[in-house]
Amino acid sequence: MKKKLVLGIGGSSGSIYAKVLMDRLQQLSDQWEAVGVVMSDNAKFNWEYELGNKDFDKYPFDFYEKKDFMAPFASGSARYETMVVCPCSMGLMGRIAHGISDDLVTRAADVILKERRRLILVPRDTPYSLLHINNMKSLTEMGSIICPASPSFYSRPKDFEDLAATVVDRVLDLSGFDLDTYRWGE
Repeated sequence: MKKKLVLGIGGSSGSIYAKVLMDRLQQLSDQWEAVGVVMSDNAKFNWEYELGNKDFDKYPFDFYEKKDFMAPFASGSARYETMVVCPCSMGLMGRIAHGISDDLVTRAADVILKERRRLILVPRDTPYSLLHINNMKSLTEMGSIICPASPSFYSRPKDFEDLAATVVDRVLDLSGFDLDTYRWGE
C-alpha cells in the first residue's frame, strides 16, 4: 500500500535537510500516494537565504498554506500515517508538545498524535536547554520519534547534500520507505 505523508518544514536553519528530503521523496514516488507539504514563513525565507533559490514549490507534492485547516491531513479521517517535521525549530516543537494547534503544521501534528500514528521531528538547533529536552521527552512519551539533524560521517559524504542525506535517509527509514542507502557493515 502506498504511503500518505505530511511534511512540515519549520523555520529553523537547515533548509538543506528539507530540500534533500523532498529530492529523495521525489525519487521514491512509486512508494507514496500523497505528500502534503506545509512551510512556515520562516522556512520559505530560510530556504531562499540558505539555498539561494525559491525552488521549494517546484516539487510534485501538494502544498498547503499554513492557515489552511481544510487540508485533508487536518483531520484523522484522511488517514495520513506519517508526519515528518524537518527541520523542526524548538519553538515549533514546544507548540506541538503542548497541543497548541495554531497553524496547519501544529494541527497536523496534533492529529497524528491523537490517531497514534508516526510523528518524526528533526530538530536542528543546538545546544538544547532543559526546556527543549523536556519537550523532547514529552513528545517521545506521546509516541513521537526525535531524530536530530546530526549527520554521520562513516559513509564519507562528498558534499553538503550527501551529508544531509545521512540524516534524511534515516528519517525515510523511520518513515517506512524502502530505499537504497549506505548501511553500516554492508
